[in-house]
Amino acid sequence: MSKRDFYEILGVAKTASADEIKKAYRKKAIQYHPDKNPGDKESEEKFKEAAEAYEILSDEQKRQRYDQFGHAGVGGASGNGGFGGGNMNMDDIFSHFGDIFGGHFGGFGGFGGQQRGGGQRVRRGSDLRVKVKLNLAEIATGVEKKIKVKKQIACSHCDGTGAAHGSATTTCTTCNGQGRVTRVQQTILGQMQTAAECPTCGGDGKIIKEKCTHCNGEGVVREDEVITINIPAGVMEGMQLSVSGKGNAARRGGVNGDLLVLVEEEAHPELIRDENDLIYNLLLTIPMATLGGSVEVPTVEGKVKVTIAPGTQPGKVLRLRGKGLPSVNRYGTGDLLVNIGVYIPENLNKEEKSIIEKLGKSDNVKPNAAASRNFFSHFRNMFE
Repeated sequence: MSKRDFYEILGVAKTASADEIKKAYRKKAIQYHPDKNPGDKESEEKFKEAAEAYEILSDEQKRQRYDQFGHAGVGGASGNGGFGGGNMNMDDIFSHFGDIFGGHFGGFGGFGGQQRGGGQRVRRGSDLRVKVKLNLAEIATGVEKKIKVKKQIACSHCDGTGAAHGSATTTCTTCNGQGRVTRVQQTILGQMQTAAECPTCGGDGKIIKEKCTHCNGEGVVREDEVITINIPAGVMEGMQLSVSGKGNAARRGGVNGDLLVLVEEEAHPELIRDENDLIYNLLLTIPMATLGGSVEVPTVEGKVKVTIAPGTQPGKVLRLRGKGLPSVNRYGTGDLLVNIGVYIPENLNKEEKSIIEKLGKSDNVKPNAAASRNFFSHFRNMFE
């Protein structure tokens, strides 16, 4: 099922400013907030959809990639490492977008005053960035890559809690287990309430009596992990893809960060990429250009034969439809453009010079005015 356009979800134009996008998201979040629509699965999905749209459009770089490549350029990954998006959960949303509503994401005045998950702020692990180098064959079909990444993972000795096995935890008395402390200040505008992470428990809401010795109470350790990434066909140099949940684990539980994959493209020895089209420069001999014949040209899939018509002129372009690269947005496939050139030999022996001199005396090889106009007109069109 194809995903809806992010601008359409928030109800803004593609030229909308950052402030307009922020206001539109706030309006949608309030409208579909789960606390305002208890038990309404449709509202919950629209709430998540709006959050995902805002995550992309509020980030300048992500928005630029989305405008250029669509969902494939910014989509979150499915659990098996593919790129598809739509995997934001409530922990992601309530921890990632709290700045929009000032402090507690759940509080909208008349509803949602109680924090989720017992009031504790959900931690999020940091993102990781890797580069993946692809050749044209891999780009043409899409490819599965396995990469080894050194990252923070949940400690297996304490299951990511940071507490030694069997060790108890006590409720933090500073925040009463909420993980955040609220302060009320009197200002000229009235009472102002602010919330901040508890300085005693660091936002956990609990105090560990005995720390895990393997991770020193952090709940995470640094180890290697092999991650499978399914890269779609048609990606190009500089595109960044996101694998949801494959970044660093969060300290003492929470939401994993993402793995950001930067695409690098290997240069092909014969083919030149131009968006979804491929270009091949074919150099013909004088006899082949004059008499015509058949030659082989490379494609991503292998060699193919191309017929050269008699009297083919330098600068002519042969178009092999569908022999280019697929669009990352699945809008079709590019072509292979074969640019014709003619090789003029520099060193000839006496017999070869004699043949060329005789040929040069023939009226059939002398260009007329019409031929000259056609040639230079075609040559000029190549640069317009």
